[in-house]
Amino acid sequence: MSDSVPRSFIRALPKAELHMHLEGALEPELALAFAQRNGLALRFGSVEELRESYKFSDLQSFLDLYYECTASLITEQDFYELTLSYLQHAAADGVRHVEVFFDPQSHTPRGVKFETVISGVRRALEAGRLQYGISSYVIMCFLRHLSAEEAMATLEMALPFKDEILGVGLDSSEAGHPPMKFAEVFARARAAGFRCVAHAGEEGPPDYIKQALDLLHVDRIDHGVRAFEDAFLMRRLAKEQVPLTVCPLSNVRLGVFPSLNQHNLKRLLEAGLLVTINSDDPAYFGGYVSDNYIAVQDALSLSREEIGEIAANSFRASFLAEEQKRIRLNELEAYTRRY
Repeated sequence: MSDSVPRSFIRALPKAELHMHLEGALEPELALAFAQRNGLALRFGSVEELRESYKFSDLQSFLDLYYECTASLITEQDFYELTLSYLQHAAADGVRHVEVFFDPQSHTPRGVKFETVISGVRRALEAGRLQYGISSYVIMCFLRHLSAEEAMATLEMALPFKDEILGVGLDSSEAGHPPMKFAEVFARARAAGFRCVAHAGEEGPPDYIKQALDLLHVDRIDHGVRAFEDAFLMRRLAKEQVPLTVCPLSNVRLGVFPSLNQHNLKRLLEAGLLVTINSDDPAYFGGYVSDNYIAVQDALSLSREEIGEIAANSFRASFLAEEQKRIRLNELEAYTRRY
């Protein structure tokens, strides 16, 4: 790494993380420990054997293992320990605010109650606020490979917990599952007062980003890297300052880009887009949020100013109130001046 942007500067840099799936922070040690505690048998005999399976050819090959390991999560304590484990990593990475995803449809069909999941997650997030000073919001995602009817049923299930869930999102297998499929679900969510985000333009085409904006009326695009293929869309995203929650290590591990030095993050930033850096599923993709910042800086030779701008974008793109954004941005500015 260039001496002008030390790793220590990046790790302690105040930042927010806006694209992180809690189930994707399930480290092998936790998955096996939870399975044993819950009387389940995963097909992996050791942490090393499970970690060795982290070789993915595409998004679906990852999701197959992701859902298999998620089966180890059953009790409120499991979700509490999983979330707190992530927050410990976040605190070490200078994270001041998180907006975490969770997938109820990965749990409720297995007999895990919605309340069990959200109670464990929220209890840990409160502990994270008290122990690490990390503020947080929760975003519930719909699995797009399932039907819109199932998504609507999940939304109805979430309504009693509206005070604990800020927004809804859309994740899972993107190819062949366009955002338009969930237009009615997102309209219902917006009417109920949820903020809206959606994965689009990772494996899916630029048109999926347009659908997410025009049919789902999302506030942010998760991933969005394929916007680069559509010049008109790029101009629109820059003009409207639609945030993109980019996940560089994830993109490489899933074959979206062959290597980090071919990633288009720097070009998106130079085109005036509101780009953020996030970890996606850190237990599976080789790094938490600062690891992503550092890897991108190594590969794309980002300047100190560009790194600072991306961190500032993470607060600007968050759902924090404007006053809280100003506080965090002032803290970031003071840090960059002092370092």
